[in-house]
Order: sequence, then C-alpha cells, then structure tokens
Amino acid sequence: MIKIIQEVIDNLNGYGLSVLVLVLGILEFSFGLYKKRWNKNEKMVDIACFVLPKLVIRPAIAFFGLKFLPAVIPALSNQFSWVSFGWGVLIIAIADDLTQYWYHRLHHEIPWLWRFHRTHHSAPYMGMAMASRQNAIYTLFFSQTYVTTILVYLGLGAPRIVVGAIKSTITTLAHSSIPWDKPFYQYKILHPVAWVLERLISTPATHHAHHAATTDDGVGYYKGNFGNMFFLWDIIFGTAHISRQYPAVYGISHYQEDPWYAQLLWPVFKSNVAGSELAADGPMVKPDISIDHEDEEQEERILKKVEQQILAEQEQQVLEEEEKQNLKEQEQRILKEEELLILKEVALQAGTNF
Repeated sequence: MIKIIQEVIDNLNGYGLSVLVLVLGILEFSFGLYKKRWNKNEKMVDIACFVLPKLVIRPAIAFFGLKFLPAVIPALSNQFSWVSFGWGVLIIAIADDLTQYWYHRLHHEIPWLWRFHRTHHSAPYMGMAMASRQNAIYTLFFSQTYVTTILVYLGLGAPRIVVGAIKSTITTLAHSSIPWDKPFYQYKILHPVAWVLERLISTPATHHAHHAATTDDGVGYYKGNFGNMFFLWDIIFGTAHISRQYPAVYGISHYQEDPWYAQLLWPVFKSNVAGSELAADGPMVKPDISIDHEDEEQEERILKKVEQQILAEQEQQVLEEEEKQNLKEQEQRILKEEELLILKEVALQAGTNF
C-alpha cells in the first residue's frame, strides 16, 4: 500500500506541481498580476535561480549525500524503517520546515547573512515565477536539504516524497499573486476556517506581508512571517503578523535592479550598481527608503491611464482599418456598377437586349 501511495505522490511531485505552476503562471499573466514589472533582468533572475539552485544544486546535494552517508555511517542505513508512514510524514515535515524557519530567520536577523538571501526579496512583485528565486550560495547551505537527506538515508524516503509534494504546493500558492485566501476573510461563515488556516500554513496574505517593501503601513512585515510551509512556527516563536490584507508595494525599497548574475552568484560576482548591497564596496544592510504610498497610487493611476490610452488608440486603429476596408469595398462596388453601366450602353448601341 505504501508503495502505491509513494508512486502516486511521486507523480504528483514530479508532474502535478509542474501543472500547478503552469496553471498559476497562465492565470497570473492573463490577469496582468505582474503589473508590467517582470522586465528582462527580472526574468533572467527568476529563470537562472530556478534552473541552478532548484534543478541542479538541491538535487545534487541529495544525490551525493546519499552516496556519502553509506561510507561514513553504513550501520544506520534504514534504521528508521520501522517508523510508520504517518509518523514518518510528521517527522519529516517538522524537521524540514522547522530547520528552514530558523535558517530563513537568521538570514534576516544577522546582517552579514542578509545578502545571501536578498535575491529572494528583490522582486518588486509576487508570483510563482519568483517562488524559487534564491541565491545559489544560500541554496547550497539550505539546512533542511541536509536534514531530510539524512532522514531519507535512515529510511524515511516515502514520507519525504509526500512532504515534498505538500510543501511545494503550499509555498507555490503562498507566493502566487492570486489572493486565493481572500474569500476566507470576506465571508463571515468562513472566518473560523480562516483563523485556523492562517495560523497553520503560509497564505498569500501572511507571506506577501513578509515580501513587502515597508513595515510602516501596518500590513507589510518583512521582520517576521518567516514560516515556509507552516506559519505555526511564527505563532510559536512570536514573529507572526496577521492583517488579512495585501501590501501595496513589494520588494526592497532601495532596489535598483542589480544584474541577474550578481543576484544569482553573489559574492562570486558583484553588482555594478553603485551603493548596492551586492556591490564590491556596498554595505551589508542598506537603510530602507521611505515609501510614499500616495506616489505609488498615483503611479498605478498613471499606468492605468496609459493602458487605457493604448487600448483607445488600438480601438481607433481598428475602427480606421474597418473604415478603410469599407471604403475599399464601396469603391469596388461603384467600379462594378460603372462597368455594368458601360456594358449596358454598349449592348444598347449594338441593339442587343441586355
């Protein structure tokens, strides 16, 4: 039975998540949820960080770890095989997510560690495209990757697959720009569910707050909400902030689009942006810039006005093309009528009954 469950979850982890990401991506782009902020540099950051850290580094650590462990602790192989599937899932879930909570939190609270994690926060938008946006060095030392590799070696392989599928789904949905949790806050009948949900797992409202560019508005809270799969850790350790709202501005207030290669491989490659935290002479932590939300709203209004103007111009062009087409068709009809009249006159002159 466990083998059947493992096969099902393995397929979900391999293909189901890919389908989920694809569907979310289509929806996000269809509704314009990136607000035209996903330019060429940001695309390169997201793609590079998805390919190297997620598809290369993490699998490589697990692969070589499972080759290395038999050489150093051969007697411990499958020592946890007696643990039931359910308890194995619980052990993996706690070990994986709790270690990530502290790894993540320390990179926010210890200044010299911040720059390794900065890439994940530099995006001025939220969406599935930046869910895997991590610096390669930050990923290389992911604590949970090593912990779970050891637990898999000890015999918890099947539970690891289940937890991996669930965690990937939750974290992808939490980063998505689609506020799927909003109905839970809008409808009173769902408030009890919302109360449990937002304290148990990461949701768009709680995790988006962590990615806000400011903490001055009572909504954003990048100094807390560190939970990845479980928001419960923030509740337990006093770093939770729940507002049931979504930030007006995302990213880093002083961000100036550092080159994608610097964001991927700092400190191997440095940023060419003067004064950046990733520059060769940059500070460990740069002070935030005060954000004028009225200016942000004005920018949104201007963007909306520009979009409306572009749409109006496109509609005008369509109307002009239609008018040109109508005139062309009318000219063709007139020419045909003139040709018929000429033929009729010729026929009458020839004494033919036309």
